Amino acid sequence: MSKSGLNLCQRKYALDILNEAGFTDCKAASTPIVPGHHLMHGDGVALQDVGSYRRLVGRLLYLTATRPDISYAVQQLTQFIDAPTENHLVAAHRVLRYIKDAPGQGIFYPADNSIQLNSFSDSDWASCMESRRSITGYCVFLGNALVSWKSKKQATVSKSSAEAEYRALATTVCEIQWLHFLLKDLHVQLPKPATLFCDSKSAVAIAENHVFHERTKHIEIDCHIVRERVSQGLIKLLPVSSENQTADGFTKPLAISPFRAFVSKLGVQDLHAPTYGRVIKRSI
Repeated sequence: MSKSGLNLCQRKYALDILNEAGFTDCKAASTPIVPGHHLMHGDGVALQDVGSYRRLVGRLLYLTATRPDISYAVQQLTQFIDAPTENHLVAAHRVLRYIKDAPGQGIFYPADNSIQLNSFSDSDWASCMESRRSITGYCVFLGNALVSWKSKKQATVSKSSAEAEYRALATTVCEIQWLHFLLKDLHVQLPKPATLFCDSKSAVAIAENHVFHERTKHIEIDCHIVRERVSQGLIKLLPVSSENQTADGFTKPLAISPFRAFVSKLGVQDLHAPTYGRVIKRSI
């Protein structure tokens, strides 16, 4: 903690995970998951020691409380808790190698921050190779400070990318509503509606169209949630380009360059890095 703001990190906890797994002196990785790599059940030889995999993934889940950059990778690993294989363990070790690169990385909350909610919603349509369910990803900022994020598989199969994006929108709107109530209980008044950015023109069009069509009846509940909050002035829905979609890293594995851009937009920093002294601010 300093005059510039508050840094939350779990460096000792991250180092304990590396030490327990024997990865203290491992070669660091630039990303937590290999781009284009898909994990599946039964992919590889089943692990004899299932408990070690479950314990490792459980510890990584706790680490995501201050490391949003590993949220997607850990979400993928949790899908195979029931029957992990050697390939799944290798993927978990990849996350450890990424953590080794910057174990002190955490979230920074600047002292001179504005009271305005800005959020990003995204989905990766039918990305699960086994169930063809989509991945929902969102992140919510209070000013420039990241306060909420999620990477989660959707409960149902979406028939189109627009439907997947709209379900992600509904999930994000519910989170914004909860944060709005929380801030209200803390006697914090938001000066403007929360801004919600989405890179799907189809989903934005559905939200702005007050007439239900046959093609959107199967997502009518989600439509009501989003449209009602827009009409109440709780949120303001705006389009954003895919290149500026901050939530992109919560829905899919990224290559090195876009992944680094994703991390910088989250406003995270490594307090223990030699070059510490500035924060890369998120750009909308």
